[in-house]
Amino acid sequence: MHIRKAIIHDIKAIQKILNYYAKKDFLLPRSLSELYGHLRDYFVLENTDQKHMIQGVCGLGISWEDLAEIKSLAISEGHQSEGWGSQLVEICLEDARSLGIKKVFALTYIPDFFVKLGFREVEKSVLPNKIWADCLKCPKFPDCGEIAVLIEL
Repeated sequence: MHIRKAIIHDIKAIQKILNYYAKKDFLLPRSLSELYGHLRDYFVLENTDQKHMIQGVCGLGISWEDLAEIKSLAISEGHQSEGWGSQLVEICLEDARSLGIKKVFALTYIPDFFVKLGFREVEKSVLPNKIWADCLKCPKFPDCGEIAVLIEL
């Protein structure tokens, strides 16, 4: 298994993983259109024994001048608790640093996972209004129950 930047061939596998967890209400579904449009945001966990067998995904979306979001973190059930989620987040944080981004947030139902990586829980109100434009499109808005976490790089 190894982590790499997503390529165009990965999009349908990424959507399959994300929508599997969306059906379980763990994250939002992503359309193919959205994934193709944001391909450069994503890193994938690839099974090296089976080329293009995607086992996980995580994205870094730039939100504002000094703020980015960890989004769409998902690992296939057979590879959870192996540290791949943490590694995907760390690679996204490295990417944020290389871009000069100072703060990274995530909206999550599992804040303890992110706290172990150095994030801290924050009120959603500390995030810029731009973030809420995405929330307004969500069918769970305004009662989604996600917790905001933030790390300063």
